[in-house]
Amino acid sequence: MRDLSPLPPAGPPVLTSTSLAPTQGGSPSAITERVALEDRGPALRPRRNLGVDKPEWPTLGLIVLTYALWLGVTALAGLTESVVLQIAAVVGIALATAMHSSLSHEITHGHPLPSRAWSEALVFPALSLAIPYERFRDTHLAHHRDERLTDPHEDPESNYLDPAVWAGLPRPVKWLMLFNNRLVGRMLIGPALGLVRFYADDLTAWRVPAVRRAWALHALGLIPVVGWLMLLGTPAWVVLVGSYAGLSLLRIRTFLEHRAHERAPGRSVIIEDRGPLAVLFLNNNLHALHHAQPRVAWYRLPALYRVRREALLRDNGGYSYPSYWAVFAAHLWQAKDPVPHPLMPTLMPAGSARGPDAGHAGPVRRRSTQAPAPRQASVNAQAPAGEA
Repeated sequence: MRDLSPLPPAGPPVLTSTSLAPTQGGSPSAITERVALEDRGPALRPRRNLGVDKPEWPTLGLIVLTYALWLGVTALAGLTESVVLQIAAVVGIALATAMHSSLSHEITHGHPLPSRAWSEALVFPALSLAIPYERFRDTHLAHHRDERLTDPHEDPESNYLDPAVWAGLPRPVKWLMLFNNRLVGRMLIGPALGLVRFYADDLTAWRVPAVRRAWALHALGLIPVVGWLMLLGTPAWVVLVGSYAGLSLLRIRTFLEHRAHERAPGRSVIIEDRGPLAVLFLNNNLHALHHAQPRVAWYRLPALYRVRREALLRDNGGYSYPSYWAVFAAHLWQAKDPVPHPLMPTLMPAGSARGPDAGHAGPVRRRSTQAPAPRQASVNAQAPAGEA
């Protein structure tokens, strides 16, 4: 039975200069290693999904449709020489890849079967090609520690950088990251940048057994996928372009899911979209609600949102958009946020306007004194960004 009780009174964690101070081992690779070490392995994870006492048929049906779509379009691309049909297959692969990722997210949060192992087996075939499920699961659950949300030292999915790190980057890298902070850039180069960082982090953390296990299982999950593609002779370019396009679609969802804010509930967005992207993202556009109640199944979120809309928008400071069209209108070419975290202290030598390596004087903590004003975007909104 759905929990329709009111949201608890706001007593949220607060993001302060102390809580966002650089911590020991706060590099992205250190986050990866710490998350992996905190995961004590399958023996100590719950074997049953809490609150799921019977199969959730809407999710199971969507899993069947997703695999059917992927099998159908890859077969089409392998059996035809028509460029038009192969381009159509690219679109189909992109949609199947994005949906498979959305379903993986659903399974990470304890759906759709009572057994966790059997639920995870449903996304064992590695349709996305690039990301091991268990690495996604572990880092994503770490991301759900809302008191550390957006902290580049503690949130594995933060789009922000430590201002001290940002200050020390070469100018061409800054240009690349500034382009990535616009929605057009996030879709074009965001998947590549994210994968490079992800692979570098996992390579650094390779000594951790959980990381090696995840990649070993991923390699096994690639066997049926690659075997099917080789059997049909599906062109490699169709698969690679389609898979990358699927990751690009997901960047639309993750582009502004979170913002820097003093209060944890103010960091997650609501996009009141009911169109095809909301379906593709399994209603994760209602992101503040998802973070408030992460165990609620995707198909129950819209009804729950209607009940709790006023409280959610009050708690998140009105951080909302009416649709994904509004997001495109506001941010296709315009960054939503700066790359360096605007609420994070910057360690700078006294009397210096450069990065922390500019001198040896004692550090001065610099931070903004208030959170960005909440924005209620519209289709014509213009606002001044960050992945998962």
